[in-house]
Amino acid sequence: MVRSSQNANALPKYVQLSELLARDIDAGRLLDGERLPPEREMAATLGTSIGTLRKALAALENKGLLRRVQGSGNYIRKSAAAAGAYPMFRLELLSGGGLPSAEVLGLHVMQKPRGLPAFGHSSSATRIRRRRYLNDVAIAVEEIWLDAAVGVLDTADLSDSLYQTYLKQLHFWITRAEDRVSISALPAWTPLDFGHPRTACGYIERFSWADQPTAIEFSRTWFDTTKSVYVQRLK
Repeated sequence: MVRSSQNANALPKYVQLSELLARDIDAGRLLDGERLPPEREMAATLGTSIGTLRKALAALENKGLLRRVQGSGNYIRKSAAAAGAYPMFRLELLSGGGLPSAEVLGLHVMQKPRGLPAFGHSSSATRIRRRRYLNDVAIAVEEIWLDAAVGVLDTADLSDSLYQTYLKQLHFWITRAEDRVSISALPAWTPLDFGHPRTACGYIERFSWADQPTAIEFSRTWFDTTKSVYVQRLK
């Protein structure tokens, strides 16, 4: 079952389903030429209606990721480039996959604090704190800093995919990212129903670039290693 976000900018259910499948294709869990299960079986597995599933499959077909053969079924068509909204989201459930979604915990435009790694050109940034989910499982908390030189955001602007938000609201796209994975302790602002601060967990620091040589975003993610894993596949 795919978790439904309460965000006003959340993707429609059929788009969420198409993104879930696109992410599985990008990640190599669904292979080029693979035949998908019958639609009724898929709909039951995904907890949705036949109509919603067919809209999701049509969206995949429009992206060139699906070939529908009358009387035979639906077949994966692998694209050369990532086609989903979450091409750089590397966390997966231990069982594999999962559609990312997010709950905003806070957003502030502020001066960059001392100790934050250098990125961007402005002395201020938008700081976003979120809890991350894969399907209906809370797997991480994250803190994103977006350099104010490229624009500022409001909570009402945000969708589950920040990269889609950047494209829609600020008119740029993240083209590459560098991750540094280690172990750290949950931050002091962690919701207590997620975990206690100072609990050891997986930790990702990420610098992200758009169309300029200087990184414009810095983020840090603390993830629960009992529920999720960081995955990087070479293709």
